[in-house]
Amino acid sequence: MGLRAVFLAICLALGLALSAAAQTAENRLDFTAWEELAARTEAAIESGRTSNAVLDELRLEIADWRSDFLAAESANQARVETLRSQIDALGAPPSEGETEAPEIATRRAELNERLAALDAPRRAANEAYNRADGLIGELDAVIRARQTDRLLELGPTPLNPAIWPDAVTFSSEIAGSVRREFERSWSSPAQRATTVERLPVTIILTLIGLTLLTRGRSLMQRFTVAVQSRSGAMGHVALGFLVSLGQIALPVLGLYALSQAALSTGLPGLRGTELIQVLPVFGFLLFGPLWLAYRLFPPGDAAIGPLDLNDKTRADGRWYLSFLGILLAVSILLGTIFDFEPDADTAIAVISFPVLVLMGLALFRLGRFLTRSVAPSYDALETAGFRTQLSRLLGRAAIFVGVIGPVAAAIGYTNLSAAMVYPTAMTMALISALVILHGPIRDLYAVFTGRSPGDAGEALIPVLISFGITLATAPLFALIWGVRPAELQELWARFLAGVTFGETRISPVDFLTVIIVFLLGYGLTRLIQGTLKSTVLPRTKLDVGGRNAITAGVGYVGIFVAGLVAITAAGINLSSLAIFASALAVGVGFGLQNIVSNFVSGIILLIERPISEGDWIEVGGQMGYVRDISVRSTRIETFDRTDVIIPNADLVSGTVVNYTRGNLTGRAIVPVGVAYGTDTKKVEGILREVAEAHPLVSLNPPPAVLFRGFGADSLDFEIRAILRDVNFMLAVKSDMNHEIAKRFAEEGIEIPFAQRDIWLRNPEALRGDDPKEEPTT
Repeated sequence: MGLRAVFLAICLALGLALSAAAQTAENRLDFTAWEELAARTEAAIESGRTSNAVLDELRLEIADWRSDFLAAESANQARVETLRSQIDALGAPPSEGETEAPEIATRRAELNERLAALDAPRRAANEAYNRADGLIGELDAVIRARQTDRLLELGPTPLNPAIWPDAVTFSSEIAGSVRREFERSWSSPAQRATTVERLPVTIILTLIGLTLLTRGRSLMQRFTVAVQSRSGAMGHVALGFLVSLGQIALPVLGLYALSQAALSTGLPGLRGTELIQVLPVFGFLLFGPLWLAYRLFPPGDAAIGPLDLNDKTRADGRWYLSFLGILLAVSILLGTIFDFEPDADTAIAVISFPVLVLMGLALFRLGRFLTRSVAPSYDALETAGFRTQLSRLLGRAAIFVGVIGPVAAAIGYTNLSAAMVYPTAMTMALISALVILHGPIRDLYAVFTGRSPGDAGEALIPVLISFGITLATAPLFALIWGVRPAELQELWARFLAGVTFGETRISPVDFLTVIIVFLLGYGLTRLIQGTLKSTVLPRTKLDVGGRNAITAGVGYVGIFVAGLVAITAAGINLSSLAIFASALAVGVGFGLQNIVSNFVSGIILLIERPISEGDWIEVGGQMGYVRDISVRSTRIETFDRTDVIIPNADLVSGTVVNYTRGNLTGRAIVPVGVAYGTDTKKVEGILREVAEAHPLVSLNPPPAVLFRGFGADSLDFEIRAILRDVNFMLAVKSDMNHEIAKRFAEEGIEIPFAQRDIWLRNPEALRGDDPKEEPTT
C-alpha cells in the first residue's frame, strides 16, 4: 500500500504540474504580440540582409512561443473529451427531415456551444504552433545556406607571395592595438595608482599561477603513478583516473590565476582582455590532449593502457597526440585574434595556412600510426575487436583529412579546410577520452559487485554504461562538427513534441508513462503468478498440467490488462489510432500469420489441455516427454536427452499420441518365437508365469499369452500385459526377455534362428559341363 500511495502521489503531482503549466501558457498567450513577431520574422527572411545573429535571436523568441503554443494545445483536454462523451451519449444527431425531443435538442446545442468555446483556443494554438514551426524551419534553412556558402567560398591562395605583406600588416596592427591599449591605460595616473594598489594581489596570483603551471602537472603525474602502482587494491584504476585529472586541472587553474593577475592590474584594454580571458581555454586544449596522450599511451614497459602496444609504439602515439593538442591550443588563440578583424580574409588565410598544414601532417602521421601499429592486418580484421576496428576507421579518416585539408587551404578554401581539420582533431580527442573512461567504469563495477577485475572486464553492465555515456556525448560531437546549439534545441523540442496520429499527439512523456505503468502491471502479474503457483494452486486438487494452464492464463490476461491500463493512463486516444491499427493488423495478419496461428494454438492447448507438462507423447515422428508449453511452441525431451521444439499449430492440427494422458497405465507387447515341435501349452504356461511374476505388471486385467501363428522359422507367441507405469515399458520388456531366456534354457526349449535351403536350378552351369550331357549321380 505504501508503494501504491507514493506512485499515486507522484502521478497526481505530475498531473497538477502539467495542468498548471498548460494554464499558465494559455494565460500568457498574446496573439497580437505573436502576430507582430511573426510578421517581423517574415520580413527579415524576405530581405535577405539580416545578420545571422539577429536571425538567431528571432528564432529563440519564436521557439519560446512555440513551446507555449504546444502547452496550450493540451489545455482543457480532459474537459473537451468529457463534453464529446456527453454529446455522443445523446445519440446521433437527427438526419434531414427528422426531429428529436426538444429537451435533447436544447441539451445538444448547449454542449456543442461549450465544446466550441473550449476547443477554439486549442485550435488557435495549434494553428499558431504550425506557423511558428514553419518560421523556425525557414530561419534554419537560411542560416544553413549561409554557412554552406561560407564554407565553399573560394578565397585567395596563401601560396601567393603578393598577399603575404597583408598578413604581416594584420599581425602588426593587432599587436600594436594591444600595446596601445596598455600604454593608454598606463598613461592614466588614476589607473597607475590602482595598479600599484592591487600589486600585492597581482603578485600573489602570479606566484600561485606560476607554481601550478610549472609544478602542478609533474606533481600529479607522480601521485597518479603511486596510486596506480597499488595493483592489489580495489578501485585503484578508478582512483588513479580521478587523481590523474589533476594533470589538467592544476595547470589550467594556474593559467586562470595568471589571467586574473593580469586583469587585476586594470592595464589590458578590450582586445588584451579578450586574449587574456581565453588563456584557461588555451590551457585546457593544451593540457587535455597531453593528459589523453599519457592515459592512452602510458610510458614504461610495465604500464597497462587501453591498447596493447609496446613502449616504443606508445611513445610515438604520445608524441603525435601531444603535438595535435599544441596545435589545437594555438588555433584557439588565432581564432580569438581573427575575431578582432573578421573581414581580413587574406591575412587570415595566410596566417592559418601553416597551422592547418602542421595539423594536417599531425593527423596524417597519427592516422598511419593507428592503421599500422594499433589495427591488425586485413586478414585479421574480421576477428579483431571493436577498438581495433575503430582504430583502423579513425586512422583512415585522419589520413584522408590530413591530406585533403591542407590541399583545400592551399587552393583557397580556408574555411572548408578549417571545418575539416579542427573538428577531426577534436573528435579523435573526444573518442580517446571515451576509450580511457571505460577502464575506471569497469573498475568501479568490480568494486561495487565484489568481482575480480578479470570477471568485471567480461561483464555486460560496464559495456552498457560506456555505451550510454557515448550516446550522451552525441551532442558534443554535433557541436564539434558545426551544428548550432539552436539546431540541437530544435531536435530536442521535436523529440519532446512527439508524433501526431490524427488528433492524438504522442510524446516521449506518454511513452515513459506507458512503460512505467506497464512494468508495474507486469510486476504485479508476476507476483500473482508466483503466489498462485507456490501457495494457492498446490492446495487444490488440480493436476500439474491444470495448475500450469491457470498460471499461464493469468500471465496472458495480466499482460493484456497491463497494456490497456498503461495506454489509458498515458491519455492516448485509441479511437484516433483505429485506422492505423487496422492497417497494422492486416500487415501482421499476412506477415506473421504462422506466429499468430501458433499463438492461438498455444492458448487452445492451455485451455483444452490435450497434453500437459510431463506427458509422454508422440507427434510428427518425434517421441518424448513434454517439458514446456509456451505461447508459440512446445518443447519435448526425447529419450536421447535432446530437445525438440514443435510449433503449437502442429499439436492442434496434427495427430498426437499421448501415452500418459489421465493415467500412467499402458500395454506392453513382448513377441517370442520357439522351434517347431515344441509343446505349445508348456510354452504358454511359462510365458504367463514370467509375465505375472513381474512387479510392474497389473494382474487386473491379467496378462495374456497369445499363440499368434506359424512363422517361417518359429512358432510365434506374444505376451500382452498392462503395466502400472508405462514409463518403464522398455525396462519391463528387457526384464521379461531375460527371464524368458533363462526359463527356456531350464526347460530345454529351443529359440530358433532363421534358416534357408538354397536350391540351384542349373548346377552344371557352375561346373562348366555340357548342358546336353546327363548329370552323373
